[in-house]
Amino acid sequence: MKFDIVVIGGGLVGASLLSALKNSGLRLALIEARSPVPLPEDESWDARVYAISPGSVAFLQAAGVWQRMDAARVTPVHEMRVHGDDNAARIDFSAYESGVPELAYIIENRQLQHAVWAELAQAENVQLFCPAQYVSLDWHESHVELTLSDGTVLQTALLVGADGVNSRVREQAGIGASRHSYGQTGVVANFEVERPHHHIAYQWFRRDGILALLPLPGKRVSMVWSAHTAFANELLDLPAEMLSDRVARAAGHELGEMQLVTPPAGFPLNFVEVKSLIKPRLALMGDAAHGIHPLAGQGVNLGLRDARELATLVQRFGEMGDCGEFTLLRCYERNRREDILAMGWVTDRLQKLFGSEDAAILRIRNLGLGITNQLPLLKNRLMRHALS
Repeated sequence: MKFDIVVIGGGLVGASLLSALKNSGLRLALIEARSPVPLPEDESWDARVYAISPGSVAFLQAAGVWQRMDAARVTPVHEMRVHGDDNAARIDFSAYESGVPELAYIIENRQLQHAVWAELAQAENVQLFCPAQYVSLDWHESHVELTLSDGTVLQTALLVGADGVNSRVREQAGIGASRHSYGQTGVVANFEVERPHHHIAYQWFRRDGILALLPLPGKRVSMVWSAHTAFANELLDLPAEMLSDRVARAAGHELGEMQLVTPPAGFPLNFVEVKSLIKPRLALMGDAAHGIHPLAGQGVNLGLRDARELATLVQRFGEMGDCGEFTLLRCYERNRREDILAMGWVTDRLQKLFGSEDAAILRIRNLGLGITNQLPLLKNRLMRHALS
């Protein structure tokens, strides 16, 4: 079976690339090891949420995905308030001041995954191999040959690795990656709150980690608390009432009392820098191409910008008739490298800055927040990148 593009990894980034190319006339395929999980019939909420930037929303709209979202489960963010750890330093971001309707949209992981897979299921030029796994990859000058576990053999002009932070595709392609653990765990959970959030996202850089509360529909919020693993495990082991009280106190009771509505979950936090995004006939995207700290909420947007850029280049160079043309792949890597390096550098340095116990650094980091808050041009420049 011959294809123009085969994507390995059916998460949001890989699936959105194919959604964006569904009208291109190309022969497309997706290989995903796990069957899609149907949306629950009850009114439960997913503890894992994304802060989707306006630029990513525009990309998903063009791909036909965003229109499939249940509007009642999408929450726009109109303001963001970031606090230092001295109870005084603060920086505020406003959609109004930035000249945009929203700073971001908060959406559950499973809702967005369901929408993108629903779009793919109706695409005539996309063949889904799911659940399926590949057992071998063989590179040739004109194509990559894949053999699936059931013996099916596929040939593709371009292979896209979107199979996560521990990417087998990246490893088998011989592309090196440097990584280090932050020694932290991201604890996520959803809460009912006493006071309306007014579409404001909150973040506190605390001595015990970085706490964020993101607005959900109604009087609900999603929590992400990035903390050293020992403390994170304490949070995960707390009874619901004690965890709710702990989070409310850490947030200075900004939203009043809190009540847990989804069980907490934790995931390890790592920094990953990939030596190359490409090799002949291969492009890496999403977590297979980079891993950053979640303190800026930009991980998924970084991956969606990968998909947007690759889709744009494939359509622009379509007249070549070869999606794996190395000139195209070099353009992809060149166009994405600066964004990936900049976001990785900023989030890594911020994590180190606010993770330090040095007294001088404690003063400087809080002073920096306050000064930045008084400089509208600098704030708007920071926001423009986050909105893309």
